[in-house]
Amino acid sequence: MSSSDILERPDVRDADTGSANEVFHYVRKNKIAESAVMGTMVEALCGEVFPVTKTPKPGSPVCPACKEVYQQLKKD
Repeated sequence: MSSSDILERPDVRDADTGSANEVFHYVRKNKIAESAVMGTMVEALCGEVFPVTKTPKPGSPVCPACKEVYQQLKKD
């Protein structure tokens, strides 16, 4: 997997909760539209599995585990 296959802006898990602890996850670009339209599950870089339910706003908190994996992919 290359870093170009990963969405620069992550998508969220449990978007309807309105939780202050909500974080956005990095997922494969090619799975986002399918998940948003069909409700299929996506797997984030950290291993979380969820349907894409909303798009993050600039400055949204990112999952620390996803961020770490993404940074490692960018080094390769």
